[in-house]
Amino acid sequence: MLRIHQAIQSGGYPNATSLARDLEVSTKSIYRDLDFMRDRFNLPLEYNSGRFGFYYTEPVSEFPLLEISQGELVALLIAEKSLQQYRGTPFEKPLLSALEKIAAALPSSVSLSLADWERTVSFHTSTKPIIELGVLDVLARATVNCQQLQLTYRKPGCPKAEARIVDPYHLANVNGEWFLFAYCHLRHDLRTFVPSRIVSVVQTGKSFARPRRFSLEERLQSSFGVHSGRGQYQVIIRFKDTVADYIREKNWHPSQQLRERPNGDLDLRLKLSSLVKIQRWILGWAGNARVLQPPELVAAVKKAAEAMRAVYA
Repeated sequence: MLRIHQAIQSGGYPNATSLARDLEVSTKSIYRDLDFMRDRFNLPLEYNSGRFGFYYTEPVSEFPLLEISQGELVALLIAEKSLQQYRGTPFEKPLLSALEKIAAALPSSVSLSLADWERTVSFHTSTKPIIELGVLDVLARATVNCQQLQLTYRKPGCPKAEARIVDPYHLANVNGEWFLFAYCHLRHDLRTFVPSRIVSVVQTGKSFARPRRFSLEERLQSSFGVHSGRGQYQVIIRFKDTVADYIREKNWHPSQQLRERPNGDLDLRLKLSSLVKIQRWILGWAGNARVLQPPELVAAVKKAAEAMRAVYA
């Protein structure tokens, strides 16, 4: 209907036959849309028998395609602000294009001071991953089209990169960082790859079928961050009262349970499949967090703390 509206606004007096040919639909569909535009949208639509086409009997400033409240517009602007993290990535152009199309369809009856909005709301991230945009673009396209890839991948702490043949299942941005979840033919298992560690990537020319049972939500449900494993750990961390409020203010994990202590301390309970990420997170609290269980996590954090102490001894 928007395309029909634009054709009529051009002044060319389009008819149902020409519109059906240009839009590749039946003339019956065109007549149905024209009736809807006239009867439901109350557009001043008439047929000119002398020009053999449709026209507007009075000026129409906009097509009433979308009704939106000021609250909905605010939500849309918040979404646009949140997209700033995609500036300079292959996702920037299509996202901005979609927002521009939505903006073009908005009615003029909603008003909001964009100048005030720019001064009062913004999104910031403390760190931004360094990613080769060409690599990210190849990963995104291959994931969408189910195309197998050959990666030259460098693992942390390993100076030499190695070749990996992978089937990219999902490309996700988790907490501002990009991760590729792919089946690795070298390890014969689903693995997580960091795009910034990919030295090079090429298509193998083969396609694959993404398993229907694959679910990123299920994979991350028992993980802290993106590190998942095959274990089952009941984690209990006790936070001092000086930092307890920071723990209460966030939902750190779907399984979390909070237990208040009489002295103001707070216990955080989690069910995790891996202890890799949680260990680093605990150390970041600089002695204001103490692991109560499981024993292996207590030992790992204690060992890491002693190593840090030795560095500054």
